[in-house]
Amino acid sequence: MFILLAGVKLKNNILKIANKNLKSRLIVGTGKYKNFSETAKAVKESGADMVTVAIRRINILDKKKPILTDYLNPKKIIFLPNTAGCFNSEEALRTLRLAREMGGWKLVKLEVLGDKKTLYPDMIETLKATKILVKEGFKVMVYCTDDPLLAKKLEENGASAIMPLASPIGSGLGLQNKVNISLIIKQSKVPVIVDAGIGTASDATIAMELGCDGVLINSAIANAKKPVLMARAFKDAVISGRNSFLAERMKKNYFASPSSPLKGLI
Repeated sequence: MFILLAGVKLKNNILKIANKNLKSRLIVGTGKYKNFSETAKAVKESGADMVTVAIRRINILDKKKPILTDYLNPKKIIFLPNTAGCFNSEEALRTLRLAREMGGWKLVKLEVLGDKKTLYPDMIETLKATKILVKEGFKVMVYCTDDPLLAKKLEENGASAIMPLASPIGSGLGLQNKVNISLIIKQSKVPVIVDAGIGTASDATIAMELGCDGVLINSAIANAKKPVLMARAFKDAVISGRNSFLAERMKKNYFASPSSPLKGLI
């Protein structure tokens, strides 16, 4: 499949994660919106093929309250169950096993948090849970720190995607360690999806220009004054960043290089 861009044909590389093919490299979270209607509008405007769903926050008791599937059809968009709010491997394992029983989901997002202040991932518990889930047949996308060595261990133990944080969850600080993210990208044979801390559309563009396979955005869209418009901004930013990466930027120079030749000046 090709897209025509300013007269140039570029391969529209489908993002393949486990057994799923995504046309959009933007994954959108479904938390923090004022209501499900706004969630659905933002997801539609983003063009995302996949959304994350916090299993521990799903309403299964009160039949009178609306649920996410009233607004987003899981047959038309891929639901990615996650373990938001889990602080040890046992909680995460129980949550994802429940997800499999509820909806038959095997492609899941694992996040095991270390503490409530930073929401940094506990990598010891994360690696432990990854090993068990892979053995149980899950396809695991793993939220992790930006440590290249730990990212490699996750991949070696069967992770389907590596999801290093840009900065703390919900901080909006953007990409704080481009060097480490770049190292993870270069060494990984599975998709690298930047997750957490993205604050605005330009942050997503930077991540994609580094060579990330995609980005996951929640707070930056949901907490914007105009979430639906921000969702569109992220859609455009991800496409722009991806095309910029594929175009291969010019080399950086320490000295000037005129765009017009200096020879022949009168």
